[in-house]
Amino acid sequence: MQHYPTWPNLPAMMLALARNWPERPMLRSFREGAWTRMTWGAFGRAAASVARGLAAAGVGAGDRVLIVAENRPEYPVAETALMAIGAVPVPAYVSNTIDDHAYLLRDSGARVAIAGSPALAERLRESGTRAGCLDLLVVMDGDVEPSAGRPRLLPWRVLAADTAAPDDVARTATAIPSSALACLIYTSGTGGAPRGVMLPHRSILSNCRGAFDLLRPLRLGDNEIYLSFLPTAHSYEHTVGLFLLPSMGVEIVYARGIEHLASDLAVVRPTIMTVVPRILEAVRGRVLTQVARQPAWRKALFDRALRLGTKRLDHERLSLTELLADALLDRLVRTKLRARFGGRIKGIMSGGARLEPEVGRFFLALGLPIMQGYGQTEAGPVISANPPDAIRIETVGRPLNGVDLRLGEDNEILVRGDLTMDGYWRRPEDTAATIRDGWLHTGDIGALDADGYLRVTDRKKDMIVLSGGENVSPAKIEGMLVAEPEIAQAVVAGDGRAGLAALVVPAAGQDQVGVALAVSRTNLRLSVTERIRHHAVVPEFTVENGLLTPSHKVRRLMVLRANAAALSHPPG
Repeated sequence: MQHYPTWPNLPAMMLALARNWPERPMLRSFREGAWTRMTWGAFGRAAASVARGLAAAGVGAGDRVLIVAENRPEYPVAETALMAIGAVPVPAYVSNTIDDHAYLLRDSGARVAIAGSPALAERLRESGTRAGCLDLLVVMDGDVEPSAGRPRLLPWRVLAADTAAPDDVARTATAIPSSALACLIYTSGTGGAPRGVMLPHRSILSNCRGAFDLLRPLRLGDNEIYLSFLPTAHSYEHTVGLFLLPSMGVEIVYARGIEHLASDLAVVRPTIMTVVPRILEAVRGRVLTQVARQPAWRKALFDRALRLGTKRLDHERLSLTELLADALLDRLVRTKLRARFGGRIKGIMSGGARLEPEVGRFFLALGLPIMQGYGQTEAGPVISANPPDAIRIETVGRPLNGVDLRLGEDNEILVRGDLTMDGYWRRPEDTAATIRDGWLHTGDIGALDADGYLRVTDRKKDMIVLSGGENVSPAKIEGMLVAEPEIAQAVVAGDGRAGLAALVVPAAGQDQVGVALAVSRTNLRLSVTERIRHHAVVPEFTVENGLLTPSHKVRRLMVLRANAAALSHPPG
């Protein structure tokens, strides 16, 4: 594929590719003890069958449909089918509570939901009772029998039973304009109730076109594999894993779950991945801990491999002796780190949160091509990314082709182009406050260098103002703290105080002494105003305790509230 084709909309794209690549592997998942493949041809027939079945069940254009399912082949089938009949998918996290789902059903006005399992279906049934609006519930797994109660139950096997060619559905889908609403994705809600972001087809297609151009230097061929493990309900995975990479012919392999990620990497051996910074931070921490336990000579080899890799990263000239040593150390040291990711990786895109430069440099120096990107749900979601042949890991790269970006008042990042959302669902005031004169106001503070690379320095609303009037960026300090191997998570506080305090979660196997040393080391690299005056060791922030969003962003305000006592009387 030399140039990214022009498609009228997402289902037309997916069904056209199914016609063009009938025997090409598209999706792979672990079923009944073995990895099972779905070809593009099988996908097209399944999507058309589900589209016809949903239409026969009364689902029509404009209907919002909640999808609550794990990453699995039925997910893109469901989304393509819904979009093909003009319905609007509303992806939701499987980790959501019953109340969370009830809120989404009420807010979106969805009267139909699709569940991945009987357990998820039962949770949705209860949510529907609370919301009072669920009429039809489709269940992907299990021996569910059709029922006429409220909600009506409809098993997936009935929807997917039609094996006729998808031509009729494809013809209908082609007529959908690119300006039509493709999906409604709710923001993670790091503060306040989630808002539904209205993404038209042009928004996601713009992301696909821009990312295709960005990834050209990787020279992706016919046998590329992407391991999908981030939740598809997150806008990043939704665009990349459901539409962008499949449209480039990359086979999507669904991981068995985060707990099996290490073994899945070894078996699947992906060539391209997306990750959130927390995963890279955790891997780096484990590597450094294991190296510290090695004999002195092994530790010395690792340190030299890291040092020489850093010199190359900084474009410093290596002597002949260093070049020979570097080549040897690549085989002795760096190959082992690459093997943790399957040994065939061409590119890893980090997104969803800020990647501390020290963490990124660690992996780059050891031979793993980490590219940091930036975006938000309201922009499809990708705004900028590092090109694989010109990585500046301390930045989030350059804007994708087709993206207009400038810095506004207070250096807020403003974005314009086909990628921007139509607005927030049923929130005209919020929409008017966010999109002004055609520019999406991201709420992020940034800086551009002479070559157009973007740095994101903080969230506008997260800036800490100390009692002396000094403005401090918590994101910068938190990133430096979690880059220390003794620290897994950190949140910095201090608004209205004389100095900063930190809530710190130790890395596995670390205690308060190790954390204190890490905080002290960090303080040495900070200005007097930015230094941590007090710290408290607190329990882990997780999705289950509500302190992380499902996409693993820290809910800062909730963390601060949950640990208010520790901030008042910090033991550190």
